[in-house]
Amino acid sequence: MRAGGALAVVAVSTLLAMSVWFSAAFVLPQLREEWGLGAGSGALLTVAVQLGFVVGAVSSAMSGLADRVANRYLMCGGALGAAGANLGVLVADGLGPAVVLRLVTGFFLAGVYPPALKETATWFRAGRGKALGVMIGALTVGSALPHAVNAAGGVDWHLVIVATSVMGACGGVLALSLRAPGPYPFPRRKVTVGGALRSVRNRDVVLADLGYVGHMWELYAMWGTVAALLASVPVVEESARKDVLASAIAFVCIGVGAFGCLVGGVLGDRWGRARSARICLVCSGGAALLLAVGVDAMPSGVVVAVCVFWGFWVVADSAQFSALVTERADPDYVGGALSLQLALGYSTTALTLWGVPVLVAHTSWRIALVVLAVGPVVGVTAMTRSIVRDRRAALV
Repeated sequence: MRAGGALAVVAVSTLLAMSVWFSAAFVLPQLREEWGLGAGSGALLTVAVQLGFVVGAVSSAMSGLADRVANRYLMCGGALGAAGANLGVLVADGLGPAVVLRLVTGFFLAGVYPPALKETATWFRAGRGKALGVMIGALTVGSALPHAVNAAGGVDWHLVIVATSVMGACGGVLALSLRAPGPYPFPRRKVTVGGALRSVRNRDVVLADLGYVGHMWELYAMWGTVAALLASVPVVEESARKDVLASAIAFVCIGVGAFGCLVGGVLGDRWGRARSARICLVCSGGAALLLAVGVDAMPSGVVVAVCVFWGFWVVADSAQFSALVTERADPDYVGGALSLQLALGYSTTALTLWGVPVLVAHTSWRIALVVLAVGPVVGVTAMTRSIVRDRRAALV
């Protein structure tokens, strides 16, 4: 198998497997009505997946499985487990069992995403940033799909659960077609508890992790709330089909990030990972601050344009943090180091996914957007330190 074919398999397999992550967003409006859920209760179904993913990623990193078991087997097992847990929502009779099942779904998905990143890295040395960008771009499109479905309307939630479960299982089976890692494999070591924690001794990896935490502080909260932000814009608010229009625009704002991932990857391969990530963070954080200043004063068309610009850059740097880890971490523990980075990042998303709607309800969009911009500030600081370290190393 050639590198391009392997990238296509990994991207499609991951997109299919991770579709169960997005299933709660597809069906949440109907579940709220059928189970009588409030806004806060409904959010638990989304946050539960994030927390389950964190537990799974930490378990994988601490146990050393991410560096011992072949990527394709981890991806297949994780995808099948997540698909089964997702299917269980069909027989859940309320919020409590559904939250547990979403936690289990997230746990198993931690066996899909980190190994997929690691597998992609084994096929590319030059152009690694672009390749990882293509894979994460595919996931970005998947993240936007719930808004497309909401804009179309009329899809029964039982059908969505079954369809995403089948897609997830197919993604796991597809991963088995990756018969061997690429030409740049990472060493396999014995399972050692805490082996991945060695990565925290590496200053370059720590800076990449800090940059990723800043990135994730903003990313999922933007994806999760941009439709609500757009619904407050006068041209949308006054529409007879406000929710449909807001979802349609949100789909564009999130989906355009797939092109951002490609651009971020190209910049990373040409100018360096840290420099590319810093550019993306400056652009996304700047967009959040611009909206904070002018969301109530700017024309509706300008607000929409800034949201599209924000969506392009907010995810464009994601692959660069993963690429930094694959290039700077101890090769023996790259899988664990990636899992640890993702665990840190997704822990952060749980805070902002819950916190931003609370801030909007009790203060204003202006305050919430300023809080989101804190993440890019942290990320820019970390990437600037990384750039300085690279320059000093080049002088030695």
